[in-house]
Amino acid sequence: MKPAFTLRRVLQLPPKPGNPRNSEGGFVTLRDGRILFVYTRYYGESWDDHAPAELAARISTDGGRSYLPDERIIVPNEGRNVMSVSLLRLADGRIALVYLRKSGGDACDCRPYLRTSSDEGESWSAPADIIGLPGYFVVNNDRLIQLSSGRLLLPAAFHRYCRNAQGRVEPGARGIVLFYASDDGGASWRELPEWILPPRQLDTGFQEPGAVELADGRIFACFRTGDGAQYTARSEDGGEHWSDPVRNEAFPSPAAPLSMKRNPSTGELFAVWDDLSPERKIPRTPESWNRTPLVLARSSDGGKSWHGHIELENAPDHGYCYTAMHFTGDALLLGYCSGGGTSGVLQTLTLARLEYRSEPGGA
Repeated sequence: MKPAFTLRRVLQLPPKPGNPRNSEGGFVTLRDGRILFVYTRYYGESWDDHAPAELAARISTDGGRSYLPDERIIVPNEGRNVMSVSLLRLADGRIALVYLRKSGGDACDCRPYLRTSSDEGESWSAPADIIGLPGYFVVNNDRLIQLSSGRLLLPAAFHRYCRNAQGRVEPGARGIVLFYASDDGGASWRELPEWILPPRQLDTGFQEPGAVELADGRIFACFRTGDGAQYTARSEDGGEHWSDPVRNEAFPSPAAPLSMKRNPSTGELFAVWDDLSPERKIPRTPESWNRTPLVLARSSDGGKSWHGHIELENAPDHGYCYTAMHFTGDALLLGYCSGGGTSGVLQTLTLARLEYRSEPGGA
């Protein structure tokens, strides 16, 4: 039997006056079966990454087939900006919420903060600074994971400050990957000993890392680059140490992130990214930022090989990125930026439901 997939776009949140951008977020299933999605809602005039924003929530009562129109602000702006939500049901039953808080001037401080909820998202704890030191640390949405050991693991890209052509101090493009771990349910965090360093000629460095725990307990991590493909590395000891990163030819892509989750029902890995394979004959326009088509593929061998590629989105003048993934019993819920055409790629948020059923034939 092979799975047949149908993508249903169930909600789009385009920009509007006073709300110039709705973008990246994360999902969690509540104990009563409802789905909570929290995302970045910009307000004011600008949709720049450092412009004013807050974290807003939408609820689905039907497994992600639709979302109620009511919108609730979960976290108001705490500085210049709050964004990049991860939601995760912890082993102790609480819900964890991780997000980036930006503050300061051109040399913007950017760090991940953690809140938790013991009442299914009705209220949240005070924010806790995961890193505890100033700097520019990029943590994408939907990146917090909990390992089978109970360890919380958070990948981050550190960008050092430098002077631009105008003499202003700002974070540089070149990133290096760090991992932060908590072995006490988020009460305390430490930086793990090994950094993952990019090749010296790679001017983007390793950006926007993500990680997934494999069925055998190893960790598979991926990194955005400007080298025409994602790079990947593996850890056999909970993120303490890493293999040398390699250019992964399974994931040809622009400088845009890849998202990956393991299906809890089947153990298969699902990856979603902007696929630049030559067979993807998309006449991309500049409005897409080269971030089309958005493709999904699956792996049944721990990421060694990938199959079942399907194009989720492929408009030539739109871009698709910063995908959140969440499995339900019969579907994969997706939330991703999907702007383009007359607006920016990051300005419109799409929530979709990827439904699958079995049909005769090979996988």
